[in-house]
Amino acid sequence: MGEYVFRGRLISVRVEETERGLREVVDHPGAVAILALNDRGEVLLVRQRRYGAGTALWEIPAGTLEPGESPFQCAQRELWEETGLRAKRWRKLGAFYTSPGILTELMHLFLAEELEGELTPQVKGEIVELSFKHPREILEAVARGKAGDGKTLAALAFLLSLPGAQEEGVPLPLFKDLA
Repeated sequence: MGEYVFRGRLISVRVEETERGLREVVDHPGAVAILALNDRGEVLLVRQRRYGAGTALWEIPAGTLEPGESPFQCAQRELWEETGLRAKRWRKLGAFYTSPGILTELMHLFLAEELEGELTPQVKGEIVELSFKHPREILEAVARGKAGDGKTLAALAFLLSLPGAQEEGVPLPLFKDLA
């Protein structure tokens, strides 16, 4: 399992001996990300300061699993805390490793629809701004060189891969000329 060289509130870092030498691994409890769509097919984004990036980023709501919390419970909690909204309809889209070369974080991705409530962050000081953006706007910003948030881009890829997405009202034709 390696030797822990750091144990923090959220993460721990261990060093392991492998056949290719020493490897540092960051242990993370896992996280969720929520692709919340309004009735117009727009994606709910939160803008918050990300210290690792050195700037505020637009991204889908997300958060870290608490001990004993299921990914679905975490998704419901994070959507409420970050946006003040609840969803009547939920769907698990999948899961992915955020940076498997160094990090154990498994991100569970959920689709939230039929949103209700008042668009107001419940956790003070964390969220700078909230906005619904058309999927096209998000992808065009990335295409223009604006750094994209990985989980947000992954969520859009999952959305595009949904079987029958066009029949379900997901605005897939909006993406066809961005390839």
